[in-house]
Amino acid sequence: MLSGFLDRTGRRLGAAMLVLAVLAPALLAVLRTSDSTASSPQAASQQTAKGTKARAMNIQQVKSPGGIEAWLVEDHNVPLLALRFAFEGGNAQDPDGKEGVANFLTAMMDEGAGDLLSAAFQERMEEIAMRMSFDDGRDTLYGSFETLTMNRDAAVELLRLAITSPRFDADAVDRIRKQLLAGLAFDDRDPDKVAGKAWSALAFAGHPYGRPATGTKESISAISREDLKAYHRRVFARSSLKVVAVGDIDARTLGLLLDEVFGGLPAKAELVPVAKMAPKMGGAQQVIEMDVPQSVAVFGTGAMVRKDPDFIPAYVLNHILGGGGFTSRLMVEVREKRGLAYSVYSYLQPYRNAGLFIGGVATKNEEIGRSLEVIKAELERMAKEGPTAAELENAKKYLTGSYALRFDTDAKIAAQLLAIRQDDFGIDYVEKRNGEIEAVTLEDVNRVAAKLLKVGDLIVTVVGKPKGLTGGG
Repeated sequence: MLSGFLDRTGRRLGAAMLVLAVLAPALLAVLRTSDSTASSPQAASQQTAKGTKARAMNIQQVKSPGGIEAWLVEDHNVPLLALRFAFEGGNAQDPDGKEGVANFLTAMMDEGAGDLLSAAFQERMEEIAMRMSFDDGRDTLYGSFETLTMNRDAAVELLRLAITSPRFDADAVDRIRKQLLAGLAFDDRDPDKVAGKAWSALAFAGHPYGRPATGTKESISAISREDLKAYHRRVFARSSLKVVAVGDIDARTLGLLLDEVFGGLPAKAELVPVAKMAPKMGGAQQVIEMDVPQSVAVFGTGAMVRKDPDFIPAYVLNHILGGGGFTSRLMVEVREKRGLAYSVYSYLQPYRNAGLFIGGVATKNEEIGRSLEVIKAELERMAKEGPTAAELENAKKYLTGSYALRFDTDAKIAAQLLAIRQDDFGIDYVEKRNGEIEAVTLEDVNRVAAKLLKVGDLIVTVVGKPKGLTGGG
């Protein structure tokens, strides 16, 4: 066992050293450029302006010879390629009684493919310093891939095998199943996880969004190799695929890569329709007893989907209310003024078939009731009075000023552009986005606050031993 651990560690160190050896010249060149241009503030300012202009993204639309489309941002400064891709489906496509199959599958995608068994596949990934991972959301199954240019051909072949020919060998399935069951047992003792699952089940009873994304002990135990193969066959298809590439590759080469990796997939996905649904109206509260020193609460209600014209005003409003960290209204009222909780937050969650306004707070069992009272009072005040002009201006400055930070690495660029593609916005959305934020008026956020923040419809789940709270409160 120790020798196996040392072998794996040695391979990982070898892969890391390979990456450093390849990237070192590029990094040193950047450092030399920075040193040579920092002799004066004026020179540094000029260089920053030049660098910003040079880094401005040129997003290309690429169509492969086989008809697969992608967005590309070329960057030949560093010999790396990052791909982000997504298949429509996600865990909303889990069959009844097999909840968690999408999540199970994502854990199996590097457990052997083609003629390579699990150990051989993972050893080969480490040898060529390739990164590949998969994740499932409610509506989407995501893939991530990164490789050095010098190893691109070998890495692309491994990605192709994983995408088109995963093995799902019985021994690997059983091993991953044990890991997933252990994770579920751990989650059952995590009040945050329990509260989140309970909230979804309460808000979306009878709908795929209400089912546990990671499954249950019973469903994970029931999932077979054939279930994994069936999900893969239904969801991994060219019709539901979106791809973004960033890094050291040109459009022609990317087109060939797209056909090589994804061209062998079925043309059309076989997705089960998912109904549009809003969380239940009229509000509800559920208390789940757990012997922990503090209680965790999740609260929320329905909100705007991403394409709703009021989504951007709601996004700005939420930053003021609970998404802006220490400056947000909820943080000031709950933590700064009253010391009731260390953290309180809110955010918007736009699914494909529902929009959500979600928040959370954790504090001592005897303070959770008071914390929820303050939160509800602040939601009511915001719905009635709206934010101040100064709050709106500060929020817009922050949201527009910080947007560039989402694009400061190739991996971040790829992730952001994939999200834009998934939302079916145009290739020019990056240029338009800040203008949409800046166009939000006080009238807009006041209107949205009155429509969104209806405390009577708030669904609340509390996990812990809260003092003075009951399930029907």
